[in-house]
Amino acid sequence: MALVVNGEKIEDSQIWQEVERLRPDYEKAFIDQDPKEREAQLLDWSRENVIERILINQQAKKYDEQIPKVEVETAFEELKKQCGGDKRLNKEFGTGDEKEIKEQIELHMKVERMLQDVCRDQPEPLEDAVSEYYEENKGQFKTGEQVRAAHIVKHINWQTNEATAHNVIIKAQDELKNGAVFEMVVAKYSDCPEDGGDLGYIVRGQMVEEFDDVVFNLGIGQISEVFRTRFGFHIAKLYDRKPAAVRGLEEVKGEIIDELKKQMQEKAIDEFIDQLRSKAKIEEV
Repeated sequence: MALVVNGEKIEDSQIWQEVERLRPDYEKAFIDQDPKEREAQLLDWSRENVIERILINQQAKKYDEQIPKVEVETAFEELKKQCGGDKRLNKEFGTGDEKEIKEQIELHMKVERMLQDVCRDQPEPLEDAVSEYYEENKGQFKTGEQVRAAHIVKHINWQTNEATAHNVIIKAQDELKNGAVFEMVVAKYSDCPEDGGDLGYIVRGQMVEEFDDVVFNLGIGQISEVFRTRFGFHIAKLYDRKPAAVRGLEEVKGEIIDELKKQMQEKAIDEFIDQLRSKAKIEEV
């Protein structure tokens, strides 16, 4: 059954296209839901998305601000470049008609500017709101354990095979065992000698797993044995360790303000769409 929104017909095919667009993320998010209920809800959400998109586009077509042709042309050429040519561009827009594609681009730009106007003049979040958000969401500002480490690395690549890299790293290890200063050995042997091989503070997951497994198990001041990662051979030294902690309010205040502004903008857009919907004539035919 088709829908008519303010006289504009929406075919079932448009809704099913939206279903397939949403399906991958939707099914991950609601994996535990009964499949029949999940499918029904997905269809309902897709239907609502399409209706809202039509209402926004209809309103944008009435938008007073005109988009200069040069901006549309520039956007068209940039999209064509991103798509790697006409073939993919045509597929993305569902048409090979250049005029129609440019009309779609112009409409999209009008929508963006209209919604920017809707969100304009939003007040700055209050200090109390920032503090309240921080207290309610401290978990998201928690940092994992951090270590400050340096390494000597010999990469394995088209220039250096595994045997050659291994021989070099063993020479570096021998010098360290004979009392050479780590930073001096870095300068002499490492493929990444900058800052004495210092990587600064890192958290788990920032480096490859094989690197984390070694570095996070070193004591402060300890130098590792030679170990291998997908990049080559390494010797690491641990300088410092910081336990997991929650970042302070002042440190994350800017992030919170940005998030609260985003929430206010989303609320303003939702209210704008609700107003469009309250005035709309939506029929099933």
